[in-house]
Amino acid sequence: MRKRRPKLRVIAPDPRFGDQEVTKFINNLMLSGKKNVAIGVFYEAMDLIAEKTGEDPHEVWAKALVNATPQVEVRSRRIGGATFQIPTEIPAKRKTSIGMKWLIRFSRERNGKGIADKLANELMAASKGEGAAVKRKEDTHRMAESNRAFAHFRV
Repeated sequence: MRKRRPKLRVIAPDPRFGDQEVTKFINNLMLSGKKNVAIGVFYEAMDLIAEKTGEDPHEVWAKALVNATPQVEVRSRRIGGATFQIPTEIPAKRKTSIGMKWLIRFSRERNGKGIADKLANELMAASKGEGAAVKRKEDTHRMAESNRAFAHFRV
C-alpha cells in the first residue's frame, strides 16, 4: 500500500452486557443502517434465550460464537495450470467476523416467525454444537483437513 494503515475504529461496548463483541454482532445484524432495529432484535433474542433456557443469554451467545468460529479455511491458488485448495490459518479478527456472519446468515435462513425468534433458535442450537453455522464450520474444517497435502503451497 502507498499510504499508512487506517486507524482502527473504537467500538463502544453495548449498554446491557458491556461487551464490544456484542456491538460488533449488532453491527453485522444491522440492515440498511437501522441500528435501533438491530439492537431491538438482538436484545429480544437474548430475552427469548433467557426465557427458554433459564441460562445467562450472554454466555449462550458467547458459546455459540465460539462453536461457530472456524480456525482454518481453504483458499484457491493456481499453480502450474492447476487450481489447488490450500488450507490456511485465519487471523483472529477474521475468525470472529466469519463466525458472526455465519450465525446471522443461517438464522435468517431458518424457519420461524420473526428474526428475533430465528436468531434465538440459531444461537441456542450453536451453543449446543448443532445448527447450520456449526455445520458450516465443520464442513470447512473437513475440507481443510482433506486438502492438508497441499499445505506446503501456502504463501
